[in-house]
Amino acid sequence: MKKNHLLLLFLVAVYSGYAQQKFKITYEQLKEYEGIYEYVNKGTLKIAASPKDTVLYAIINESKYKLNAIDKDIFENMSKEKVTFNRTAGAITGYSSEGSTFRLQSKKVVFPKEMWYARLNPKDFKYVYQQPKQDPDGIPTGNLDKTGLDKALLSEMMQKIVDGTLPNVHSVLIIKDGKLVFEEYFYEYNKTKLHELRSATKSFVSALTGIAIDKGFIKSKDETVLSFFPDYTFKNLTEDKRLISIKNLLTNQSGLDCDVSNPRSEGNETTMNNSADWIQFTLDLPMIDVPGGKGMYCSGNPITLGRIIEKATKIPLPDFARQTLFKDIGIKNFIWNFKPDASSSETFCQVYLSPRDMGKFGLLYLNKGMWNGKQVISKDWVQESLTRQSVVQGVNYGYLWWLKYLDINGVRYNGKAAQGNGGQKIYIWEEQNMVTIITGGNYNSQSPSDEINQKYILAAFNKKQ
Repeated sequence: MKKNHLLLLFLVAVYSGYAQQKFKITYEQLKEYEGIYEYVNKGTLKIAASPKDTVLYAIINESKYKLNAIDKDIFENMSKEKVTFNRTAGAITGYSSEGSTFRLQSKKVVFPKEMWYARLNPKDFKYVYQQPKQDPDGIPTGNLDKTGLDKALLSEMMQKIVDGTLPNVHSVLIIKDGKLVFEEYFYEYNKTKLHELRSATKSFVSALTGIAIDKGFIKSKDETVLSFFPDYTFKNLTEDKRLISIKNLLTNQSGLDCDVSNPRSEGNETTMNNSADWIQFTLDLPMIDVPGGKGMYCSGNPITLGRIIEKATKIPLPDFARQTLFKDIGIKNFIWNFKPDASSSETFCQVYLSPRDMGKFGLLYLNKGMWNGKQVISKDWVQESLTRQSVVQGVNYGYLWWLKYLDINGVRYNGKAAQGNGGQKIYIWEEQNMVTIITGGNYNSQSPSDEINQKYILAAFNKKQ
């Protein structure tokens, strides 16, 4: 009986080992799936095979998402949904997923080698620091010397980004004492290429709300949200819903059933993204708390704020940004398609900026709303925005700004962060008079952005304590 039991355990172990093994596929086999395909909401996506890790990727806009091979022509996306490629007479014709089928549109697509490697020829890479070049973009540059930063730590960071230990980092910039002293780009990214900000866009909406109040377009942060939408009829209308204020949207305390951390929440972000009107969707949601109560991370809140700014100013949100915030701090090149409906289901109404311009935004807040002698945003608004107003997902939260700390060897560093999916981070370090900017492509997965700040940037200041 004991022998039979051991045999059974052996067979279970062997079977489990086989079950856990990935379906083996070569790079050349993966290349067969490359092309441009149809996607939801009349969009398109690209399928690309990576020579670096022999993995298939779906590329939506510029965001890469892994497709893990589990059987012939069958892959699994990052949401554990099956993606099955279809064939006719042996040739790939499209793919099916979640009951929908999408056609292959073209095989004529080129994927540059740079998109797979942080630096070409990574085995030969040796880092040598260079001071960022001075450009006529309004941000002064300086040398790393006498900043307190550690060249050896930054060199180690560079090696680990290039060898993939710190994966999918697109840029790292450091502004210290008002000067850009470190600036490095990876893969196909450079200082002029615009990068998506994802949810870091929320902090820009916060800034524009403050400017709209400063300029008198909005009376105050205490104005009620529904008063801006007399042309709408909302479901689940209660007295609490009528009391939701602009401030409640800024602090993610609207009380609506909208919480990204709760899979049962009616305000599911994907459902909102595919809806015809994101404002209607958000403000139709039932109330599960009083306004000003529990902090719940809800993308519908800043989206609604963006539309309020448009209604108050009578111009599109990107145009208001161009005429005020962006003009004042010298941001000339950006993309911002603010259309809160299904047409933005994969672009999320986000802003695209260069990392240098992201740095300007962080520097503006570090300098309490002042830029080249002009008060772009009121000092009071900046202070309120970077002060604890609520707690969201266990983290202190201001006005669409995260108030985070990072601990390094027993020393706590308090930062203020605009952050987004994939590793987009604009960190303000007031005590160090520093702004750090990181962009990346770790979508729906763990980003090394905080590790970079901890181990290779902030750790340098521990030696000075």
